[in-house]
Amino acid sequence: MTEAEQKQIFETWIAQYKGLLFKVIRAYATDAMDRDDLFQEITIQVWRSVPAFRHESAVTTWLYRIALNTAMKWTRSERRHDHTNDLEHAQHIIHENDLPADDRLAWLYNEIHKLDGIDRSITLLLLDGFSYKEMAGILGITESNVGVKINRIKKHLAAQSKEYERHEL
Repeated sequence: MTEAEQKQIFETWIAQYKGLLFKVIRAYATDAMDRDDLFQEITIQVWRSVPAFRHESAVTTWLYRIALNTAMKWTRSERRHDHTNDLEHAQHIIHENDLPADDRLAWLYNEIHKLDGIDRSITLLLLDGFSYKEMAGILGITESNVGVKINRIKKHLAAQSKEYERHEL
């Protein structure tokens, strides 16, 4: 693959699937500076992974795997790296995605952010309609483990939602 082909695929993926990436970023990074840093980390990993993509899975599955793994690694790391020169052509994308002002959506992302890494990932994948089998493949866990975790996450979020609604009234 030539660098021009890699750049074309990369730019197409980022433009087409930036919403998916921003869901992951919003769930793992709380402030604008961290979101920018995480976006850079994820896009660097996407750039590096383009030549390795073999069309054995959907692009969305591939990108979720990259984004989630990068986000989980990023949150475990105390160090933040500056890669601004690596992806100058992608910087404009960061600022194109203004986050919605809906209080309920902000509450949901806040609650998702409070979950541990794997539960955050499962929640995002569930919200995007991935099957248990697809989630298991992306996360490297069993389908039954996915099911158990989803049940616990739903119970937790339902309880938190009731608490939120009480405070809103």
